[in-house]
Parts: sequence; structure tokens; C-alpha cells
Amino acid sequence: MSEYDVAKVRAHFPALESGLAFFDGPGGSQTPDVVGEAVRSTLLGPLSNRGGLTVAQENAERAVLGAREALADLLGATPDGIVWGRSFTQLTMDLSRTMAKEWGPGDEVVVTRLDHDANVRPWVIAAEAAGATVRWVDFDPETAELSMDSLEEAVGERTRLVAVTGASNLLGTRPDLPAVAARAHAVGAWLYVDAVHLTPHASVSLAGSGADFIGCSTYKFLGPHAAVVAGKEELLEQLRPDKLVPATDRVPERFELGTLPYELMAGATTAVDFLADLAPGAATTRRERLEASMAAVEAHEDRLRDRLDDGLRDMSGVTVHSRAAVRTPTVLATFAGRDAEDVSRHLASRGINAPAGSFYAYEPARRIGLGEAGGLRMGLAPYSDDSDVDRLLEALAELG
Repeated sequence: MSEYDVAKVRAHFPALESGLAFFDGPGGSQTPDVVGEAVRSTLLGPLSNRGGLTVAQENAERAVLGAREALADLLGATPDGIVWGRSFTQLTMDLSRTMAKEWGPGDEVVVTRLDHDANVRPWVIAAEAAGATVRWVDFDPETAELSMDSLEEAVGERTRLVAVTGASNLLGTRPDLPAVAARAHAVGAWLYVDAVHLTPHASVSLAGSGADFIGCSTYKFLGPHAAVVAGKEELLEQLRPDKLVPATDRVPERFELGTLPYELMAGATTAVDFLADLAPGAATTRRERLEASMAAVEAHEDRLRDRLDDGLRDMSGVTVHSRAAVRTPTVLATFAGRDAEDVSRHLASRGINAPAGSFYAYEPARRIGLGEAGGLRMGLAPYSDDSDVDRLLEALAELG
């Protein structure tokens, strides 16, 4: 594995010059200079709607095609399977409605209590509108592990779709996606994976995960605010979304309403290229470089997470809820006698961004009994370093 140079990485993030320590990556990462410049140059350069007659049209066309290729490399998918949208929530809401056109009474949809609500409520709403039944997969609040026994019970011959997280944005838990896929596909169901919290921390593959659809948000991995869902092209071809009459019926464009955000797509492409070069080595293709870089990022972040875990373990009154054997570098904690919001406010006074709440993870927050105050979520990112972790632990120790 190539050596990971975090100091070199940090030099590309102007936000770090503020002196703040950022542990809010799960809600949105900081942005490297090259990504900001890509957005700026695209907006300020010649730009119009897509075409091939002028440089302005060509710039728009290049932004779209380049972004599809970049996100396909990131997600182990094909460019024509990349659907762009404003957010993962919006894309999932749209796709759930489209899929539900083929559902009816007697059909079943499976969701989990580990997921962010963006991968729960759209399916619940769509199923209810179609008269289909919703079945739930539980997780163990003590271990934070998805229950495979519960999955086995929930998935049956009438299951049309299984929706599961690639990594919990609240607890960091990474379910065994190939095992979930095997269960779903055994009954002919589709698997829809929310990889929003997984993509910034590990190599993701549509084919390797066994998913039929897998989505991410570009602003979670150093890019601008947008999202994509990568789907198998043959399945996207089966779906007939509502669209305007003159809009193209081609895949993936038939799912993308209105003019695409060319500047955001250019920024996302640059973010992928930035990730691909975090661990320079012998790899040649962008996909190979991404796999090497994400392995290096994962090792770096896991080492820092272990350092954080060790420090929290020595503090009295601290309960760490992130306990899964395989998880992202995200740590959720509560504090005896203190609201998480008070702890977050104390950290903010020390120049540390670590938010409190349940973070739209409605079901898992209820399952572990967080209550209205929620928990303190501390998330690491590619630009996090040892001094950040030490600073966080020192500030928490001040609470007594």
C-alpha cells in the first residue's frame, strides 16, 4: 500500500486555515481547492446547453460525459448507468415512485431500522401508495450489527425490493452487502443500497456489492452538493419515470429532470480525480487508482478511529454506541448527565466541529433509545490527522 501523506492532503483545504478541527464529515466534507476551481472555471468559462456547435456547448457536453465516467469509476459502474440528482433523498424518492408503478397488493418491500430515513421513508410511502406491504429488518442495539436472522425472516417470495445502507450514517455499521444481495436475489428482488456514508471511506463497487442500484452524495467525499444513483442499465431500461413530453427517453437522461448542473458535475469529476491521487502508486486506470487510494484512506482513518476509541474508553460517563466489527470511522457517543448538544457546544467553543443529534437516522436513533437530545457524532475524513483527534480528546476531558 502506498504511503498516505495527510499533510500533503491537508494543504489543499483552505477551510483548515480557519484553525477549526472538523469532525462533521458525515454531514458533509470540506472542499479541496481544485474542486472549487473546477466549479468556478466551469461557471465563468463559455457555457451553454449541451451540444457540439460551439465551445460553450462542448464545455457543457464535456462536463456531463466526464462526470458520468468519473462517478462510474468511483462506484464500479458504467457511465450510462449514472443518474444525477440534487440529493440522494430526491433521487430515491423519484426512483421509489417509479418502481412502485409496478407494485400492488400482495407485493412486499423490505427496509431496515439501521438506515437513514432517506432510504426508508421513500419506500414506505411508495409501498403504501401501491398497496404493498412493508417489512422491517432489525439490528442489535448492543452490537450495532444488522440482524441477518431478521433479514432472512423479512425477505420472502413476494419481496420486490430490499433497501439497505452500505454504512450507517449514525453508527458507522457496514452490513455484509454481498450476503444481503444473495438473499434478495434468491427471491428475485432488487437491492437498493444507500452508500452515501460508505463512499467517502472505502472502495465501492456496484457489481462487487451485489447491488442493483447504489447511490452516493458527492458533497460527502470532497465534492459539491449533488448526488448520483448508479444502476444496472438493463434495470434502468425497465423503469418508466414521469417526464416532460419533449425530454429524451434515453437512459440515464430519462431520469434527470431539466438542465443538468454542469458546474457541479465538473466539480464532482475533480473530486473523484483528487481521491484517485491520494495514494500515488503503480496503478494505471482511474478505477485502479481509486481502489488504491481508498484503501490508504481507510487505513489512515481506521488508525485515527482506534486512537479516538482508546481515548474515549478511558473517560468515565461516556457510552460509545458505534460497536460493529466492520464500520466506518464514525463514532456516536452519549455522556452521562449531559445532553449531547451541550457537549457539542463546548467543543465549538474550542474550535471543534462535532455536531449532536440523530442526523435523519430516525429508526436507528429510536432503536438505541437516543431520545430527543440525540448523540454526539464524531466523524473522520481524509484530511483528519492525529492532532485533530488529540485536540478533540483534550476538549472532552475538560468536561470531567
